[in-house]
Amino acid sequence: MAGRLQDKVALITGGGSGIGEATAHRFAEEGAKVVVADLKVETAQKVADAIGGEAFGVEINVTDRTSINRVVEETVGRFGGLDTLVCNAGVTIVGGVMDLTEEQWDKELDTNLKSVFLCAKEAWNHLAARGGGSILSTASMAGQWAIPADAAYCASKAGLIMLTKCMALDGAKQNIRANCICPGFTNTPMIDGYFNDQPDPAAARKFAENLHPLGRLGEPVDHANAFVYLASDEANWVTGTELNVDGGITCGIWGG
Repeated sequence: MAGRLQDKVALITGGGSGIGEATAHRFAEEGAKVVVADLKVETAQKVADAIGGEAFGVEINVTDRTSINRVVEETVGRFGGLDTLVCNAGVTIVGGVMDLTEEQWDKELDTNLKSVFLCAKEAWNHLAARGGGSILSTASMAGQWAIPADAAYCASKAGLIMLTKCMALDGAKQNIRANCICPGFTNTPMIDGYFNDQPDPAAARKFAENLHPLGRLGEPVDHANAFVYLASDEANWVTGTELNVDGGITCGIWGG
């Protein structure tokens, strides 16, 4: 049986771990040809080797347009086109406005928000050449709800949600759909780093678990499954949306 993404070409940034890695595996399982892009080429290639088939790994710096262009062109050169761009690369730097340095602010906004603009810009004409395509990105419930001592991350993810809606409008006539997912707290290396930056990491993790009505942190595959849907033909009339994959955390006040 053909998969839900059979023969689609997908480029996934931040594909070396966490949500990106899980997405690369799920896309391949559904028949996609997958390019795993990560800041460390060894990490990207390790994921690609684990997938097997036509997957390959490349190094990318999502804050550098030249690097992005090289990866997009390599993808198109190898597979003949591009159907889906998944912008998953990101960082989190703990701190409120009074704590963050200007350099930290710029790093977070560049990595989490400007990078999506740059990647989409480089991929746009290739998606249009296929008669349309899908631009997906990893936003966050932190783009909808403020979190103390996380100003730059929240701002970057809120901006990404609005950028998604703007791209959906701008791409509609070319059948380029843009959607993002908004994870809750999820078991990834990034969230481990976030918890480790707290005064009591174990207490911070337990507190985060209890915030979710479904009673657990998310797993990367929870979000990968959402990306499969959004990239598939099943979502052909879905664009400009932020899909909450968050264990119910944004439903409202939860008593635990």
